[in-house]
Amino acid sequence: MKSILASLAIAVPLALSGCAYAADTASKPMYRDPVSDGAADVSIVYDRAARLWKMFYTNRRATLKLPDPKDVAWVHGTAIGIATSPDGVQWRYQGTADFPKACTDVTSWAPEILYENGTYHMWLTVVPGIFNRWGAPGADGRIEHLTSTDLSTWKCEGTVKLDTGRMIDPTVVKLGAGWRMWYKDERAGSRILAADSQDLRTWKKLGDEPVNPTKGEGPKVFRFKGFYWMVVDVWKGLMVLRSDDATHWTERPGYVLGEPGHHATDRAKGQHADVVVDGDRAFIYYFVHQDNEPEAATDAHWHQRTVIQVAELVFKDGWLSVDRDRDVAFRLAPPSP
Repeated sequence: MKSILASLAIAVPLALSGCAYAADTASKPMYRDPVSDGAADVSIVYDRAARLWKMFYTNRRATLKLPDPKDVAWVHGTAIGIATSPDGVQWRYQGTADFPKACTDVTSWAPEILYENGTYHMWLTVVPGIFNRWGAPGADGRIEHLTSTDLSTWKCEGTVKLDTGRMIDPTVVKLGAGWRMWYKDERAGSRILAADSQDLRTWKKLGDEPVNPTKGEGPKVFRFKGFYWMVVDVWKGLMVLRSDDATHWTERPGYVLGEPGHHATDRAKGQHADVVVDGDRAFIYYFVHQDNEPEAATDAHWHQRTVIQVAELVFKDGWLSVDRDRDVAFRLAPPSP
């Protein structure tokens, strides 16, 4: 009898632990930062050594209650948060990233991570200080390149240097023998421009024409269903662009995630997204402000809070669409070596 009870004592916790990750239907919200409640701008990468998915995100100070409602200091002074997951669905908070002070500052935004030949490359938007207004003097953002072999210890590789200033929100993909970066150029009317590199360190602009006349930020480029795709946060949903060559882009009519969802915590437009392609499926991870939630009726600062949601990108008739109200069930497979 003792032996049976002992076996049950071991088996039951193990079974319950397994159940915690067996449910692969994403919750609403999918993830909420437990410290500052301001998770946004995610970048998701697979940690090959730990065999876990890792989410790096802008960790906004959303619980900060400043007396001036126009004060945006809470979106500055931000660290980069980290969460881990075995499946891309269930996430656990792991603290904040530790970057070298030599190339970073008190405000870090919008990490972009790419794995190449045993090295993780991060392009990080860095703002030199905490500012109370958007576009304040001295608030020029820059893009810093960092590398790591373990997603924990980071090395400065240099500032991305182009003949422009106030550039933020990079996304990088491999094209043939080189790489291409797209970024928000605030001196080009907050439009998306591109640059190429052969070594991930020296970049050359592809001219002064934006990829699209629409203003936006947080571009994400990925390959799916035989096309290159770009999703861009245009502050009224996400613009979707399609391309055969990653140079010439066609805009999808309308925006995705522009209309609020019906589920709690997902009742505002979707913003600044990352996309993970898993075989013949693709999943979009986006953030949502909480201004349409019941708590906002009694807390004037509740709108500052943001959560991470996930939905599936559906390919039909040559375009991508999103049904944010539909339950999405999946488990991300580890990428091929």
